[in-house]
Amino acid sequence: MSEDTTKGTASFISEMGVLKRVARTGWWFTGNKHPESVAEHSFRVGVIGSVLAMMEGADPARVALLCLFHDSQETRVGDIPHIGRTYLRAAPNGEVTADQVANAHPAVRTGVQGAVDEYEAGETPEAIVARDADKLECLVQAVEYREQGYSLTQNWIDTSLASLKTPSAKALAEAALTMNSLEWQHNFLR
Repeated sequence: MSEDTTKGTASFISEMGVLKRVARTGWWFTGNKHPESVAEHSFRVGVIGSVLAMMEGADPARVALLCLFHDSQETRVGDIPHIGRTYLRAAPNGEVTADQVANAHPAVRTGVQGAVDEYEAGETPEAIVARDADKLECLVQAVEYREQGYSLTQNWIDTSLASLKTPSAKALAEAALTMNSLEWQHNFLR
C-alpha cells in the first residue's frame, strides 16, 4: 500500500469523526437546541438495520455497512432538513462519497462507494431494509424526544411511519409507538 493511499484512508477516517459533531438539524424545528449528532443517529440506524435484516432474511452485515455510511456525506454538506432541500441543491450523495474516498486505499474506495451507491439506489433487499432502518430510527428518536417534552414531533413520526416498506419495520414502529423508551428495563426489574 502506498503512503499516499494510507494517508488518504487515514484522512477519510478522520473526516468521519466530524459526524460526531454534526447535529441532526431537523430537530431544531421541535425546539430541541441540542439534538443527536449524525454519528449517534447512524449508530442506531446500524443496530436497527441489523435487527431488521435478521427479521427480514437479508444480510445483516451488509445492511449494517449500508447504514453506517448512509449519511457520511454530511461531513461536507451538513444535515440539510427536508424543508431546506426545497431551496438547496446539494451534490448527490454518491458524488460526495467519491470525493471523500478519492485518495483512500482502492479497496476502501470500492467498498464505501459501493455501499453508498447501493443504499442510494434502494433496490436490493439490503438497501430496502437499510432505508427502513433510517426511517425507523427517526421515528424512535421522535418518540423519545416527545417523551422529553418536545411536543412537535408528530410530523416526524407520521412521515417515518408512512415511508416504511418491510413488515418487520412496520411492526417495530407500531410497538415503539405503544411503549415508552424505558420499557426495556421492565424485563429486568421483575
